[in-house]
Amino acid sequence: MSILVTGGRGAVARGLGGLLAARGVPYRLGSRERGTPDAVHCDLTDPATFPDALTGIRSVFLYAEASGVEAFVKEAVAAGVEHVVLLSSSSVLGPGAADSPLSASHLAVEQALSASRLRTTLLRPGSFAGNALGWAWALKSGRPVRLPYPGAYCDPVHEADLAEAAFAVLTDPAPAGRAYTLTGPQSLTFAAQLSILGEVLGRSIPFEAVSAEQWKAEVDEYVPGPYADALLAYWESTDGLPVEITDGVERLTGHPARTFRTWVEDHADAFAA
Repeated sequence: MSILVTGGRGAVARGLGGLLAARGVPYRLGSRERGTPDAVHCDLTDPATFPDALTGIRSVFLYAEASGVEAFVKEAVAAGVEHVVLLSSSSVLGPGAADSPLSASHLAVEQALSASRLRTTLLRPGSFAGNALGWAWALKSGRPVRLPYPGAYCDPVHEADLAEAAFAVLTDPAPAGRAYTLTGPQSLTFAAQLSILGEVLGRSIPFEAVSAEQWKAEVDEYVPGPYADALLAYWESTDGLPVEITDGVERLTGHPARTFRTWVEDHADAFAA
C-alpha cells in the first residue's frame, strides 16, 4: 500500500508524513511547489501534475482544492486509488456553506468525492490552533493584538491531532469511510487564548478591541474582502457563545485532543521577540 500525501508544505501533511515514515508505511509526499525536498510535483490546481503523482498509489490524503477536483477524481480512479482522506472543514455543516468563502471549496470537494466510486473519509476540523500564529507579529513588535470580537469562541485543534487522525484512517480500514468533526478539547475565546499564550510565554499579552471595519481595513492586503466578511460574520455568531466540542480526535487516535496550552508550548519559539 502506497499513500500520496498532498499539501507537502502544510503542517498536517508534514506531521502525517513523519508518522508514516516512523512506522515504515510507504508514502509519497506531493507539493505544489517545485523543488520541495523528497516530494513529487503535485499541484492540485494543475491536472497535468496528477498522473505522475498518482502512479502506484492506493490511498490519498487530500487537501480541499476545488478548482481541479473533478480531474483529480478522474485520474485517481484511473490510477486504481481506493481510498481518499479529505482534510475538509466543519464549516461545511453550517447554513449557506455553498456560498461562503470559508466552506465553499471544502464542500465542492466533498461533493465531488461523494459522487465518485472512491471510498472517502471526511476529516472536518474546526478552528486550527495554528491560527494563533497570526498574532506573532504583534507580539514580536510589542504592540497589542487587535481583535474585532475578543469574546468570540472557537475550538482550537492541534495540527498533530489532525495528522494522527489522518494516520488512523489511512492505516486502519475500520474507521475509514465516514465523516468526523474534529475539535480541540476546549471552547475558548480569543481573549482566553491570549491569556494562555501569555502564561506560557511568561509575559502579558495585551489586546485591543477594534471595530469590524477597522480590522477589515488593517488586513485588506492579505485577507480578501469576501473572506474577511465571512470570518467577521462567524466570529460575531460565536461572540459570547461557546462552540460545541466533539470527541472525534479521541475516537480516532485513542487519546484526548491536545489542549491549546500544549500547542502554545510546542510553538513558543514562533512568538519569541
